[in-house]
Amino acid sequence: MKGTWAFIFVLMAAVLWGTTGTAQTFAPVSTHPMALGAVRLAIGGGTLLFILILSGQFSLKTRWPVRPILLAAACMACYQPFFFSAVYSTGVAVGTVVAIGSAPVLAGMLEWIFWKRPASKIWWAATALSIIGCLMLFVNKDSVYIDPYGVFMALGAGLTFALYTIVSKELVDQFTPLMAMAIVFSLSALLLIPVLFMFDLTWLREWQGMAVSIHLGVIATALAYVLFSKGLTSITSSTAVTLSLAEPLTAALLGVFFVGEQLTTFAWFGISFIFIGITLLSLKPKLSKL
Repeated sequence: MKGTWAFIFVLMAAVLWGTTGTAQTFAPVSTHPMALGAVRLAIGGGTLLFILILSGQFSLKTRWPVRPILLAAACMACYQPFFFSAVYSTGVAVGTVVAIGSAPVLAGMLEWIFWKRPASKIWWAATALSIIGCLMLFVNKDSVYIDPYGVFMALGAGLTFALYTIVSKELVDQFTPLMAMAIVFSLSALLLIPVLFMFDLTWLREWQGMAVSIHLGVIATALAYVLFSKGLTSITSSTAVTLSLAEPLTAALLGVFFVGEQLTTFAWFGISFIFIGITLLSLKPKLSKL
């Protein structure tokens, strides 16, 4: 796959992830975020596994690398409670910025320390611009409240997403993106089954609840992560995580056009910074080797 298409696939995945927040606003008021996250993984994993079996690619004889499969599944399962706990404890603004903003830096550090792959100068510049943009985008949202536990949970979310991305790259180097994601997300869904018994799920009987769940599971999870994995076959994990900062950009724009939210001039400058950072990586792939 050519590098340009890899960037496009990752950006498409980030855009689909960015629809998550807007979609949740249409869910019934009785929907608990943790339960919605577990249902999302269950539908996403089930969809991928069904397509894998239907396409004839599933085989019990396949020799799966147990350690990376379990690690990727555990990271994805842990990301949900980490992120939602962070948002609940320290607010949407701080929780989102710390979780999403820390992921690229943590991915770059992990690649450098454990995989001996130092990040490029252009990556550092693009990541810095994008993170500053995220700060500017969320700094004026709601009242900012710093809770140490919430920040710790947000860092856990950023770490698990960064580690998931790095391990997933190893998997897609050995298997097709569909095969890798189907197994990982099916296992992640199994790990979160206990969550489904902890919350009321009657909201799934309402058409809004079912529609939101299907969108989050099929579009924002199954399709999005397959696209993300296809992109990982040709670009580094740290670059992919930085490109995923298009998620808050998408969420902010959807909030303006579909939910009626208002953005300050400061926030619009933040969007511009994110866009510039992503453009540095997306339109100048050769520069990322500097």
